[in-house]
Amino acid sequence: MLPFHELRGFLRDVRIAHHIRGRIRLKLDASAVSIDLPKLEARAFQSLLDRSPGVRSVQVNLLARSCTVHYDPEVIPERAWGDLLAGVASEAARILECILSDAYVEIGDAEL
Repeated sequence: MLPFHELRGFLRDVRIAHHIRGRIRLKLDASAVSIDLPKLEARAFQSLLDRSPGVRSVQVNLLARSCTVHYDPEVIPERAWGDLLAGVASEAARILECILSDAYVEIGDAEL
């Protein structure tokens, strides 16, 4: 399993392609990585989102370098996604970061 800081670093290359309340499409910037998508990071990110409270479903399209996440905006604040990806230290971003971090620990514990 990738260390959380490496997975968190992967998010620097992710941008929001489209966002409506409860549904967000994330896209990996093509200029940020080679044509060979970092599949290990993408799979780890998908697994992390799949197990995160407030996330209802995740659909990953490796060919399009995108990921659509359906989430519960009562659990994950709508602005959390943009703030977290932009590095904004807001309460919303902190909530999402804690959700992801806790899910990461849970995945690690399950693999042991």
